[in-house]
Amino acid sequence: MPLRNKLGTAAPRPTAPGLRRLRVALTVFFALDGFVFAGWVVRIPAIKDQTGASASQLGLALLAVSAGAVITMTLTGRLCRRYGSLQTTVACGVLLPLSVALPPLTDSVLVLGLVLLFFGAAYGGISVAMNSAAVDLVAALRRPVMPSFHAAFSLGGMIGAGLGGLVAGHLSPTPHLLGITVVGLAVTAVTAPVLLRDGAPDRLREHSSNPDARPAPGARAPHRMDRRTRGLVLVFGLIALCTAYGEGAIADWGPLHLEQDLHAHPGVAAASYSCFAFAMTIGRLSGTTLLERLGRTRTVVGGGATACVGMLLGALAPSTGLALAGFAVTGLGLANIFPVAVERAGALAGPGGVAAASTLGYGGMLVGPPLIGFMADWYSLPAALTSVALLAATAALIGFATRHTERTEHAEPAARTERTERTETV
Repeated sequence: MPLRNKLGTAAPRPTAPGLRRLRVALTVFFALDGFVFAGWVVRIPAIKDQTGASASQLGLALLAVSAGAVITMTLTGRLCRRYGSLQTTVACGVLLPLSVALPPLTDSVLVLGLVLLFFGAAYGGISVAMNSAAVDLVAALRRPVMPSFHAAFSLGGMIGAGLGGLVAGHLSPTPHLLGITVVGLAVTAVTAPVLLRDGAPDRLREHSSNPDARPAPGARAPHRMDRRTRGLVLVFGLIALCTAYGEGAIADWGPLHLEQDLHAHPGVAAASYSCFAFAMTIGRLSGTTLLERLGRTRTVVGGGATACVGMLLGALAPSTGLALAGFAVTGLGLANIFPVAVERAGALAGPGGVAAASTLGYGGMLVGPPLIGFMADWYSLPAALTSVALLAATAALIGFATRHTERTEHAEPAARTERTERTETV
């Protein structure tokens, strides 16, 4: 009888070399996604000056990024089912670096909006494709390593933002973003062969110690979407929305809260999101160990509760130091909720589940900042920021309410493994 872990599945066996290489290559793509997106974000002020856009015009142009991402996310799930998640990841890994070089070539707000629509489409496509491939790889590895991929995205974003800040005073957006394009295409060219070779279903079955467990990454395994499955996917998407809402709110309104309400120095206020992002990265790097020890339900419930307490501190603290500590605690709490939600949606419904959960999550990041602004006008900014704590608590409650689905998701693979081992013994 095989050993069981807290999730009820068979204990992990030694990882095959092909799976290890595939995990490294996929991690690189997650880091590249964060790196490219952060490189674009730090050059937004320069692009605004270049195009002569007003604040409202720039806001409409930036909305094109979100629109392109949301539209493409719903389509990418179908592409992954038809052509494979890894193949779609590679294609988007070419389009994303190419698209980031286009904004500095524009000279009007209208053209900028059209270019950003393309950039958002590439960004949304690679997000769904990568996460779909990661869900299948998690199942093949039989270890909850999903947070490590999202940690790579966070690290890539931190590196991209840091380098962008260093070169912003010396380079115009055109050579900077063109350099990111060259780096992105080079990384894709080096990494893509590993994904396409070791990610082939037949190849992975040769390496995998458990070929009966689940279709290999990139395989076109059908997923039945009955009414119960669709409902659960929407529930996990709602959990992702609650997390992304908080991330968007802190990124856009955290610095203003510190500077306006707590009279912090602008440099200190700017560090609010850095504290949040750094803590989130640390939380994701330790996410696999946390999931192996606590399981998915306890991780979501504990993370949501932690984020709720942290955000109440960050929003209502009377001093800058306590508010920064609150943002950091919030980052730790939210770190692993989004990866777990996307993984569980993908485990239930394949690329379509990943697309649905990702779209809802990205929608939370999209609607969060405007809602915070409206509530700040109606009440106050600190009161508006407490809505992040409310949604974090909501994610915890939903995670607890769906705790029974965790056993269901893993019971059938475990039963297949046990039947296979009994057959081999006979």
